[in-house]
Amino acid sequence: SFKGRIKDKQKRETVKYRKGFELDAKFRDIWDKIKYQTTYQVDYDTHELIKRAAKAVQEMPATKKAVIKSTKTVVEFDESGIIADVRASYNIAIDGKFRIPDILFYIQEKTELTRSTVLEILLQSGRIGEVLINPQFFLDHAVATVNDVLNELMIDGIKYEKIGAKEYEMRLFEDYDFHVTDLTFQVTKKDKTIYSNLIPLDSNVEYAFAQDCEGRDDIEFYFKLPNWFKIKTPIGTYNPDWALIKKNEKTIYFVAETKSTGQELRLSEKQKIKCGKAHFRKFPEVTFKQIAGVRDLD
Repeated sequence: SFKGRIKDKQKRETVKYRKGFELDAKFRDIWDKIKYQTTYQVDYDTHELIKRAAKAVQEMPATKKAVIKSTKTVVEFDESGIIADVRASYNIAIDGKFRIPDILFYIQEKTELTRSTVLEILLQSGRIGEVLINPQFFLDHAVATVNDVLNELMIDGIKYEKIGAKEYEMRLFEDYDFHVTDLTFQVTKKDKTIYSNLIPLDSNVEYAFAQDCEGRDDIEFYFKLPNWFKIKTPIGTYNPDWALIKKNEKTIYFVAETKSTGQELRLSEKQKIKCGKAHFRKFPEVTFKQIAGVRDLD
């Protein structure tokens, strides 16, 4: 669906932060708990990597011969313009000889594994002979498959540590322009957030979440984490969605990732969320949760 995503270049507004929000006691209360940057270390067993990667390569789709596709088309010109009529289409498999690259070096360079590890993965997979059928196809699929397994193992064993007193700097909270869409949220209770006017959002789930945060008495404070609030991971940076304070019998500080119920996440999304959980374990006063709405918070 493109609803709310088609942008009118003429319709632009400015996200403005509420004057003096940085001194707000509730903002400081949660910001001082999450503002520190981290670095990570990964730990995985090489024998486990070889075992899993070999199995994954073994289960890859069959390597197909390279194909040249030829299409015969008749083009005619008339008053309405150009008319193209496809008359025939042929696929021709290439059976010629290929120049085989250094397959160990190729995979090593794109996975950063040792040559001996790469060789062991290929040998145990039983698929190494397919490089003769279509070298580039086989190598690219093998690299993607091995990297998927490697990322999974690294993220399963990832550990974060604070980088001393290094923190996300307050000066990064600056007003900025954006395209207004149907998903732009209009702030009405400014004392509950850091914004004075609008919050640009990416989905209906986020919009409903912002509405609930404004309307519910047990949500004391909330704000969308800026796109420069990034957590480093082995597969790129991760930007969590929300920071908020919920108060009932006790006060709980949350960082939340909002996804709709039943939404099928890409593997990379799941892995980055897992890294987010590992990152926030270093902040014991803060709970990180993947949720569909405010109702899912404890």
